[in-house]
Amino acid sequence: MTDQLASLPRRAALPVLLMACALLAACEDGEPPPLPVVALEPALGGERFDRPLEVGAYPGGRFFVAEQHGRVWVLGADGSDRRVLLDLGDHIDADLGEGLLSVTLDPDFEHNGYLWAYYFAAGEPPRSVLARFEVAGDTADPATRLEVLVLPQPGYNQNGGAIRFGPDGMLYLSLGDGSASTDPFENGQNLGTLLGSVVRIDVRESSAAQPYAVPADNPFAGVEGARDEIWAYGFRNPWRMAFDPEDGALWLGDVGFIDNEEVNRVGRGANHGWNVLEGFGCLTPGRACDGAGMTPPLMAYGHDAGRCSVTGGVVYRGKALEALRGVYLFGDFCTGDVFALRPPGEDADPASGRTEPVVLVSGAGSLVSFGLDDAGEVLVVDFTGAIWRLTAR
Repeated sequence: MTDQLASLPRRAALPVLLMACALLAACEDGEPPPLPVVALEPALGGERFDRPLEVGAYPGGRFFVAEQHGRVWVLGADGSDRRVLLDLGDHIDADLGEGLLSVTLDPDFEHNGYLWAYYFAAGEPPRSVLARFEVAGDTADPATRLEVLVLPQPGYNQNGGAIRFGPDGMLYLSLGDGSASTDPFENGQNLGTLLGSVVRIDVRESSAAQPYAVPADNPFAGVEGARDEIWAYGFRNPWRMAFDPEDGALWLGDVGFIDNEEVNRVGRGANHGWNVLEGFGCLTPGRACDGAGMTPPLMAYGHDAGRCSVTGGVVYRGKALEALRGVYLFGDFCTGDVFALRPPGEDADPASGRTEPVVLVSGAGSLVSFGLDDAGEVLVVDFTGAIWRLTAR
């Protein structure tokens, strides 16, 4: 069972609004502007969903919402005209917290009608699938399924993941190490498997004969003993990632094990440390390890105050919350906290040199995903059924 969906903790308290300047003592001249006071308001007309875990913009000012058991809805911004876009119930295994894990539209969706889904397939042996479906008239026919990548899994836990298209037009897929707890199979450090990595593939000409191509500039293309598809590795369970719409940087939340939830900015060919490192130190506290050549996270937080599982978010580039421009927004599944993290170097702690996050707002329930509308404004997905919009207070 994927860590992120392993349990449904009780709902967080009502939204708590915090002004960052109060936490940072003062906002003097030359310092970054104060973060705004924000609130979570019901989105999509207050419509409720069954274990939602992905939301995104859809043509015509509408939205899609994907549910874990395999159904994808399309509906208006006010919740009107709700209809089933895709139903994968017959193709997936939604037990043990798996099922449909990520959905996105093709960058050229309005011309080719391609919808992409990453899910845990029904039946044995355990395997996860990246597949493409064709949409016509706001309906995706499961019979049009093209399985682009089928990945055998060693178990039913830590399977990731998220599908995102980069500014280069390539498809990026985050994959967990596929095992349990501390990665006993050591997939995170094994370049011979796609598990525990971010994959980068070219799917612009996908067909049954050639499901995908490997970009020539992938860092391990042609390297003996390594999978050509790998863009970066050393991840445990990378749950949600997103590209900065402005500078193209790839941000990712990696779910930890002992006491460290991570936010990473993914580097080309980078080894992000799992299962040697967790957070900024060795996986096993008190035991020496060699982290030479590994890329540490931008920040890590512990499991105090009820926090348990990071949900990767988005870099804000909208207009409604101007003071948040360039700030990375992410959350915690158990507390429903939405954090704001400035880019590296801003608001850095003098002792550690690291930028620390601020709790921007609380109350998003079992926060499982973030999404953007066409204007770059932020939607937040509560696994217990609600979709929230981040607004100025």
